[in-house]
Amino acid sequence: MGYDIKDIALADAGLQRIQWAARRMPVLRSLHERFAAERPLEGQTIAACLHITSETANLASLLRAGGARVMLCASNPLSTQDDVAAALAKHLDCEPYCIRGEDRDTYYSHIHALIDADPRITMDDGCDLVSTLHSERREKLQGVIGGTEETTTGVIRLRSMESESALEYPIIAVNAANTKHLFDNRYGTGQSTVDGVLRLTNMLIAGATAVVAGYGWCGRGTATRLRGMGANVIVTEIDPVRALEAAMDGFRVMPMAAAAPLGDLFITLTGNTSVLRREHFEKMKDGAIVANSGHFNVEIDIPALAEMAREKREARPLVQEYQLPSGGHVSVLADGRLVNLSGAEGHPAMVMDMSFANQALSVEHLAREHKNLEKRVYVVPPEIDSRVAELKLASMGITHDALTDAQRRYLASWREGT
Repeated sequence: MGYDIKDIALADAGLQRIQWAARRMPVLRSLHERFAAERPLEGQTIAACLHITSETANLASLLRAGGARVMLCASNPLSTQDDVAAALAKHLDCEPYCIRGEDRDTYYSHIHALIDADPRITMDDGCDLVSTLHSERREKLQGVIGGTEETTTGVIRLRSMESESALEYPIIAVNAANTKHLFDNRYGTGQSTVDGVLRLTNMLIAGATAVVAGYGWCGRGTATRLRGMGANVIVTEIDPVRALEAAMDGFRVMPMAAAAPLGDLFITLTGNTSVLRREHFEKMKDGAIVANSGHFNVEIDIPALAEMAREKREARPLVQEYQLPSGGHVSVLADGRLVNLSGAEGHPAMVMDMSFANQALSVEHLAREHKNLEKRVYVVPPEIDSRVAELKLASMGITHDALTDAQRRYLASWREGT
């Protein structure tokens, strides 16, 4: 057992936070009972590169109850909750390697610490663990039977690996589950992104012009929440279908070059690089605020902004203000890191309950079926997706209709018509 955390003395406070989240994660609680009784992960070593939050700790506790050795590192340098990391080590019998604000060298040393333990199953949020394993630690690949990936950005990277025949073991794209992206990405990211912006800036959303870059599920959720708080929302997109959908949802749609002079707040959620760059910063109004809620901070070209700036200062905690040659100021939140986790607490436990239930059940599926799987990216099995939805509905006291026998026969037949 090992760990590298900020301060073990924070463990009791972290445990309180974990217990608070647990009361809002009824699906994980129900799975915890079964995993503890059946021990489906007995003997497995799981390396999890995830955001180290109270919700993640409840997932780790579930995997540990299932018999696994659970090691964790951060998937983002600013998303770790240090008290939770301490509680994982002291109270939950896990091995965390994560410190909020860690530098790049420490970040990757923690990833290597997990790889050193010869994991059988990987869990990733952004694909840094998987890519490091494939590029720098290939001698450890032989023992890995499978993995899961939590987020859109990671799945994009994995699809690229698969297309180049570089992927060496099967990985389940948890983000593809309907009970993940339709809820976590839309409602979780939407709420937590606005929460992060407000905590860092205390700006008034009502009446502001907010520019949302990307109209995937995360962008949809964020744009909707901002509009609900009274913002005038502009959406920028590269996909014509999504751009059309945003327009029919009632948002203004235009290129970023046209939106740059209009926005008071800019939020990127694309999974791509340099979405906001020099030519956009040059057009922004004095006082514009820039944030990112995509996985990596490459969405904002911060080096270009720093090169342009006459002066840079910390205007508020985690708010860097850049003075441009024009005399105007552009403020970047949390160094362009995930604003919802860097500036706030991430998604509410109630929505992560479903995402992490998909993670746990996908890991169980890998442990059981890995010999029958190829070296490619899989979607979450439909029966897992449906099971998570059923458990969530039951926890909310909601029932729903079922097909009658006649309806099943009708749907299975091609002979009946008008």
